[in-house]
Amino acid sequence: MKTALRIGILALLTLSCIGCGGKTNVENRSTTVGQELQDLEEARNKGLLTEDEYAKKREQILKRK
Repeated sequence: MKTALRIGILALLTLSCIGCGGKTNVENRSTTVGQELQDLEEARNKGLLTEDEYAKKREQILKRK
């Protein structure tokens, strides 16, 4: 009985927090910063990015680390 009561209270507390307005930004990266920079440089070397695009994206990657 005590376990059921604990589960019920936990469920109520969890439900009461839904929609509280809190915002969580989760970023999941599967590559390292180094790998992203290498990929970016490769794209620039292949002519897929302008120097300006490369510089802006490189700065964004380095700021995230």
